[in-house]
Amino acid sequence: MGKEQIIEGVIVQELKQIPDERGRIMHMLRIDNPLFEKFGEVYFSEILPGVVKAWKRHKKMTQIFAVPIGKIKLVIYDDRENSISKGNLTVLEIGRDNYQLVKIPPRLWYGFKCISEHPALLANCTDLPHDPNEVEDRDPHDSYVLYQW
Repeated sequence: MGKEQIIEGVIVQELKQIPDERGRIMHMLRIDNPLFEKFGEVYFSEILPGVVKAWKRHKKMTQIFAVPIGKIKLVIYDDRENSISKGNLTVLEIGRDNYQLVKIPPRLWYGFKCISEHPALLANCTDLPHDPNEVEDRDPHDSYVLYQW
């Protein structure tokens, strides 16, 4: 397995929650947050318990993830040629009880697995609209990324 360290360009930020007797407000992203660059689209990905969605890499798109429902294990791998963190692997557990924003810049491989007993919901705010020509995929068990789900 690669070195487990934070990867150049990946930013993790605690998110604010405001609970009360009716439920909670869970902040995600504002235009005045330094992680926000520009708006492309927002979408949600549901991940069923035990399911792995991996590996994916965007050539141009920056993504900003939050998981307001459930919990996921997010794995990010850096194989960028000129990166100071080339070969590093970052593993994060994010969700309702560890509510964080994770910024993933282009050209990093990533995948996630639902590790809660019920489905997880990942919110993704991207800086570009989805374009199938700028994304690459690998099988979750591809040995290119040295990580065992």
